[in-house]
Amino acid sequence: MASFRLLNYAGVAGEARPGILVDDDVIDLEAMGLRGSTYEMLQDWDANQATLSEIAENAASHESRPLADVQLMAPVVPPVVYNAAANYVDHQKEMSGGTQLVKEDTHPYFFLKAGPHCIIGPGADIRLPAVSDFIDWEAELAVVIGKPARNVKAKDALDYVAGYTIFNDLSARDMKPVGRKFNVHWFAHKNFDGSGPLGPWMVPASDIPDPHNVDIKLWVNDELKQDSNSKHLFFNINEQVEYISARMTLRPGDVIATGTPSGVGAPYGGRLKPGDKVTIEIEGIGKLVNPVVQGD
Repeated sequence: MASFRLLNYAGVAGEARPGILVDDDVIDLEAMGLRGSTYEMLQDWDANQATLSEIAENAASHESRPLADVQLMAPVVPPVVYNAAANYVDHQKEMSGGTQLVKEDTHPYFFLKAGPHCIIGPGADIRLPAVSDFIDWEAELAVVIGKPARNVKAKDALDYVAGYTIFNDLSARDMKPVGRKFNVHWFAHKNFDGSGPLGPWMVPASDIPDPHNVDIKLWVNDELKQDSNSKHLFFNINEQVEYISARMTLRPGDVIATGTPSGVGAPYGGRLKPGDKVTIEIEGIGKLVNPVVQGD
């Protein structure tokens, strides 16, 4: 199948228009007679991927726009994002003073982010919320589900993946429960407006031969903060899909953020400030870049 990238870009009124990227050109899918959002296209991904691949194969005969002339938006906005926590050994150690979990003694650990509230696209401002003075970065490989998955075995899990993108799991590190015995206020810690930059597009799974061997890097301004590879996942993608699908049916368009490696700001007090720029690059996918401003 011909290669393409599934994306959204801003229309005249700022609305999300679905498209595909072929080389450096964007083809508008509505202009091709395809109706519905990228999320809706993922509901029948096998059929729609074949159609999009055919369009990509004949890209030269279709009207397109240069990528540089469009404002990209998040490639998909699911109802929720499933976020894996403490899912790289080096990150476990940096967040716990050197403690490493024993895989056989534990299980995947997740929290949820509200998609429509948290997800922003490439180039969109990260707006630091006034309720926090400690917003941290977390580069993550994100998995986009392509068909309903219930009680899926790990060995079959990748058959349910439509593609991959980049996620920044922004975290309010200073959110602690007041008057309670818990250590972390997970809702406030992880859910605030714009706390989930996603993009720049979705790369079909067929274009990522081994999602467990892609380089992951994050810069704040020009300083490299995170530099790792998905081969260091504690629970791999297959195991994560098996664990979630045994409890909740994964639906097409759902996103799993698979965890972040070491290099976050928390251990030394590093935090984002207005004027910063966060760049995440994942091998085979591209770059997700977001400026930082003060929000309310």
